[in-house]
Amino acid sequence: MPLYLPPDNSSFPRSVPIMVSRLLLALLCVSALSTAQSDAGKPVIQLRLGGEKRKHYEGRVEVFYNGEWGTVCDDDFSISAAQVVCRELGFMDAVSWAASAKFGKGEGRIWLDNVHCTGAEKSLAQCESNGFGVSDCKHSEDVGVVCSQKRIPGFKFIRNQAVGGEGLTVQVEEVRIRATYSHRKRIPITEGFVEVKDGGKWRQICNEDWTEMNSRVVCGMYGFPGEKHFNVRPYKLLAKRRKKNYWGFSVNCTGNEAHLSDCKLGKEIQLKGNNTCRRGMPAVISCIPGRAFAPSVSMGFRKAYRMEQPLVRLRGGAMIGEGRVEVLKNGEWGTVCDDNWDIRAATVVCRELGFGSAKEALTGGRMGQGVGAVHMNEVQCSGFEKSLTECYFNQDSIGCSHEEDAAVRCNVPAMGFHSRLRLSGGRNPYEGRVEVLAERNGSLVWGSVCSDSWGTMEAVVVCRQLGLGFASHAFQETWYWEGDSSADSVLMSGVRCSGTELTLDQCLHHGKHVSCPKGGGRFAAGVSCTQTAPDLVLSAQVVEQTTYLEDRPLYLLQCAHEERCLSSTADNADPSSYRRLLRFSSQIQNNGLSDFRPRASPQSWVWHECHRHYHSMEVFTHYDLLSLNGTKVAEGHKASFCLEDTHCDEGIQKRYECANFGSQGITVGCWDTYRHDIDCQWIDITDVKPGDYFLQVVINPNFEVAESDFTNNIMKCRTRYDGHRIWTYNCHIGGTFSSDVEDTFPGLLTNQLSHR
Repeated sequence: MPLYLPPDNSSFPRSVPIMVSRLLLALLCVSALSTAQSDAGKPVIQLRLGGEKRKHYEGRVEVFYNGEWGTVCDDDFSISAAQVVCRELGFMDAVSWAASAKFGKGEGRIWLDNVHCTGAEKSLAQCESNGFGVSDCKHSEDVGVVCSQKRIPGFKFIRNQAVGGEGLTVQVEEVRIRATYSHRKRIPITEGFVEVKDGGKWRQICNEDWTEMNSRVVCGMYGFPGEKHFNVRPYKLLAKRRKKNYWGFSVNCTGNEAHLSDCKLGKEIQLKGNNTCRRGMPAVISCIPGRAFAPSVSMGFRKAYRMEQPLVRLRGGAMIGEGRVEVLKNGEWGTVCDDNWDIRAATVVCRELGFGSAKEALTGGRMGQGVGAVHMNEVQCSGFEKSLTECYFNQDSIGCSHEEDAAVRCNVPAMGFHSRLRLSGGRNPYEGRVEVLAERNGSLVWGSVCSDSWGTMEAVVVCRQLGLGFASHAFQETWYWEGDSSADSVLMSGVRCSGTELTLDQCLHHGKHVSCPKGGGRFAAGVSCTQTAPDLVLSAQVVEQTTYLEDRPLYLLQCAHEERCLSSTADNADPSSYRRLLRFSSQIQNNGLSDFRPRASPQSWVWHECHRHYHSMEVFTHYDLLSLNGTKVAEGHKASFCLEDTHCDEGIQKRYECANFGSQGITVGCWDTYRHDIDCQWIDITDVKPGDYFLQVVINPNFEVAESDFTNNIMKCRTRYDGHRIWTYNCHIGGTFSSDVEDTFPGLLTNQLSHR
């Protein structure tokens, strides 16, 4: 059992007698142990973190005192007390603490209650409390903590050999893959010696008891979906020439752990006198990168290559390797309910998509809410399935709403993307002028990016590459951000991104042949980033149920005609003639994690005298009628003349109301409804011939406001018009069906993007 010695080198007993029966119970949930002898003769205690479905740096606080393990009550507990606990366990700091047995109810005595710490104590035993064993709490009040993942440098983990190390978790400061000299220039680093930092020094691990499961865990934590066999002979020769500094323990992983610190500590390794491995050499691993990170395709696939239709995808995440989990069933994409959602299921998703193991299994719609069906519930995985669809699950999702959509954050390889890009001159780290690192005349220099054609999609890629979240704004003038004057020269121009690229280099651009008529300086490209973003989704069902035709005289459409809501043939038409209008209602909900607000400030909104209202976004939606080959035959558009919270989910307060020139926007969990009987809520089909068509509605078509997901901004319907009546059917949101189904709507996504 490991005991811990704080950095001040206080004296501690080297052994603690524990009964065998209590030891077996303790080993079930040990994450970390600590012993502390406080001043003034206070008792010696040990700490550990317990509980299920947790990481090695979080859990229920448990105290070993007087030969018995017990818990701590949450009464009067504070972040200062959590800091004392985390530092006593060898972590740098506390992130948070949790009341009401968040990590499960403990067993045995409740040793401490009404704990008061200043945060400066070296042990929880030094904090004021009711005294050991004096408590009026129940285990439903057991307190837990979440510590920072970073270990205290030089923290000494002393292992008590009287009780052995088997069953205890690995306690080291850091883990790394140390590449050989010939492999160090490769990105990502996939192969090398496994080393751990213990007591402030990097040490090799003896391969005597190293297993494939150990390799699987290390590869997973570095962002790789699997490990592979390779030739170890070169490493044997290299190991003989390297300085020997072995770690004295073996590691025993099951393969499901998210981090080496979650694995069990194996037996003590018997080292030779010169501190070398008695039998074997240092442990070496070789990992398989996912396709997106393989060195040969890191800059994109060949045009002739078409990926196989995936069964699982991520949506709504800002960073690569994170998002809401969606699965494909019967040609339709749907979400996963978070009941029983855990790190094993999350890891299956991550590895299936070409990432490493999961860092987090998120619940409660933390990556925004999906649309459509909930396909899976109560998912249970062993952790070794090739796909989430191979896990056991309940197809009955009754009672599961999209508020319970499951999500993941995966480990991804260190590609060094952020080192080739920076923001300069901003008021905070999340904004500034975009500067790129490029080679010019044989040396690497920083320079600006031309703002011609610069927009939201380019900003999305920049924020993702820097790990700063979603794009908030894209700026084409940045004179107010001075930045580094040495980086004023323009090094990149003509940038055009789809929004899916991992780096700005992967976007289309002019390469070394820079062309920027306005130059850099005040016209350099800039961005601002944010941690959360809105996500607008149109209700396809409402459109399908409210579609109808109306013949209306032109003289009654004067205001709509002024706002260009009719086809061009209306310009020369007789005022007494009729226009045939395809009318429908639209209900637009914000399923994201922040409010949708117009980009323009109220001072720049446009007043329309005829309709007596302000336009906060000149084009908020596009309405198009397309032929079966994707050609546009009729169109409409609508400005956001009154963007407000028409209705909200239960418990959500409306924040935006247009009356009396109020603020405009859509709150998270609310929706804005444009009824079929208001001006411009139509497509003018006066000149359309009878036939079969596609009806397409696109929200935020110019990407004027950044969102977490643009793929669901488009709605598509089948439409049949016989010259007198119209039928609208098979309406669905873009991206909700498989690629085969989407292929039956030719050219629609291309048309959406062409509006830029």
